[in-house]
Amino acid sequence: MASEEGLTGSSRVTVFAMFGVVFGYATHHRDERRIGDVAIVGPLTPGVEWGRLWQMARSCGRPTAGETELAQWVLTQATRAFVCGSDRIARFQEQGWKLEPGGKRVRFDATYANRDQLWTGNMTVEGLTPDQVARRPTIYTA
Repeated sequence: MASEEGLTGSSRVTVFAMFGVVFGYATHHRDERRIGDVAIVGPLTPGVEWGRLWQMARSCGRPTAGETELAQWVLTQATRAFVCGSDRIARFQEQGWKLEPGGKRVRFDATYANRDQLWTGNMTVEGLTPDQVARRPTIYTA
C-alpha cells in the first residue's frame, strides 16, 4: 500500500550499507507499549529513492515473490545488519529520524522478525555525516 503520510520519530536506529547504498532501519511504536511493531527502512544515500530498495528485493528474491515476501526480504536484510553488524555503519539507541511521504507500507499476515508491518520511503537520520551516507564501493550489484 502506498503512503501519502510521512512520519517523524525517535527510536533505535541501525545504519547499514547494501549493494553500495546506505540505508536506515528504525522502529516505530504505534502505542504506549513501545514494542516497535513497525519496521522503518529507507535509503539515506543522496540521490537514491525508496523504490531502489524494492528493486533490490525483486532482483535477489524469487522471481514469483509477492509483495509480502519482498517485504520480508527487506526486513531480513535490515535485521541482519542490526543483529550481526554486517555492513553496519552506525547504531544508535535513541536517534531522531524522518520518513518522507510517498513510500510503501506492507502489513504482514503474522508477525515477522518481531514486526507487524514494514514501512519504506525516503529517510533521513539526525546526526549522520555526508561520509556516513555516501555511496559505498561494492563488488555486488542488484
